[in-house]
Amino acid sequence: MSFRRGQALFTEGDRGGRAFVIERGWVMLTSVAPSGREVVLGLRGPGDVIGELSALDDAPRSASGVAAGPVDAVVAPGSALLGALSDQTVAMDLLRVLAVRLRDADRKRLEFASLDTLGRVAWRLRELSERFGVQTADGIEVELPLSQEQLASWCGASREATVKALAALRSLGCISTGRRSVVIRDSEALRRHAEGVV
Repeated sequence: MSFRRGQALFTEGDRGGRAFVIERGWVMLTSVAPSGREVVLGLRGPGDVIGELSALDDAPRSASGVAAGPVDAVVAPGSALLGALSDQTVAMDLLRVLAVRLRDADRKRLEFASLDTLGRVAWRLRELSERFGVQTADGIEVELPLSQEQLASWCGASREATVKALAALRSLGCISTGRRSVVIRDSEALRRHAEGVV
C-alpha cells in the first residue's frame, strides 16, 4: 500500500487492527503531550515493523504514524500477525524487535537525563547513520526527512538549540548538511559527542 507525505498510516487513540512493514520511505511516530504539543517519538524506515503492539493487544494506539515522504508498506491485519506467531521463527523475530524497542526506550531515558542538546542531536544522527546511512566518498550520507522543528522535537530540545547543535557539529568537522540530508564526516567524533565523552 502507498502513502503520500503527511498521510497517517494510523492515528493515536485509534483501535489497532493492522501492522505495517515499511518497504520504502520514512514514517514519523508522534504523540500529543498533555500540553497539546506534538512530540516526535521516533523515525522508522525500510524493514521496520510499526503498529504491531496495538495489533497484538487490541489496545488504543499510543502514537500516530505519519508518512514523512512517499511510503510503501505491507499492511497486515492483526489476525494475520497473531496467526503468524504460531511459527516459532516469526515469534522470535517479533520478540527481538520488541527487545530492541525496550532497550531503545531505556537508552533514551538515560540520554535525556545525562546529555545536553548537542549530545542528543549527535545521538540521533549517529542512530540514523547506523541504521539507514549510505557510505559515500565524503562520508556516511543520511536522508533526513524531518524539518529542523521535528528533529528538535525528537531530541527534546528547542528549534534554536537544535540549530546551534547542528552548527557546532558542522564547525567541529563531524557533519556537513544539505537540504534534507546529513553527511557524517567523522563518525568517531560524532560518537564521542553522542556519548558525552569529549
